[in-house]
Amino acid sequence: MPDSSTTSQPIPSDVAELQDKFTTSTTKNQLQMLPQIVATGLPGVEILIKWLQQQLESKPTIIAGAVYQALYHSEFPAARDYLDRELPAGIVPLQSSANIDYTTLQKLLAQQKFQAADKLTTEKLCELAGAGAIGRKWIYFTEVEQLPSIDLHTIDALWLLHSEGKFGFSIQREMWLGMSKSWDKLWVKIGWKNANNWTRYPGSFTWDLTAPRGHLPLSNQLRGVRVISALLSHPAWDKIGE
Repeated sequence: MPDSSTTSQPIPSDVAELQDKFTTSTTKNQLQMLPQIVATGLPGVEILIKWLQQQLESKPTIIAGAVYQALYHSEFPAARDYLDRELPAGIVPLQSSANIDYTTLQKLLAQQKFQAADKLTTEKLCELAGAGAIGRKWIYFTEVEQLPSIDLHTIDALWLLHSEGKFGFSIQREMWLGMSKSWDKLWVKIGWKNANNWTRYPGSFTWDLTAPRGHLPLSNQLRGVRVISALLSHPAWDKIGE
């Protein structure tokens, strides 16, 4: 049985070397090293707990989200004890100017239940848009501009930090701008279209991290381009620039 203690034996030299490399590496290298650290067992858990504890005063990053994920799915009680004590609500601050509760969305994404999280994301966007959108279960493109920036950033951060930086509105926007706002190129790149054939919902979409970058969330794409166009042009992303 895994030991729940985090004050165990001294870290083996090879693990200590891995710890040093992880601390000083780039985000890309850190993501690549995570499986190695996890594979060391309890010493790896201790490394990740110590590293994450040092990050708590800062804004969550992609690697912090990945470390949180590794601890969340760890079999060692020490990992769960730490998260329950220090991050009971999750790694992303659930800010909302509309008093919307994103707790369940964070939980689904932490569990990597991306299809359920995608559906709930649409529901939350409808909540933000108001009673009419809630009733029809989808939003008009004309309602998008009124969605609160704080809430869009929260939803985006949840997707981004629980997907190793692969999913989220900001990723889709970055790719869209990088393709000179060509929807035809974007659809293929993010896996929403193959040649002239649209990806069929839900079975043909990829609901895990093997999906193409930008694949999720679906951003109401099944109702055409106007909603996602409005969403990716929202004032919330102005700081990213054109």
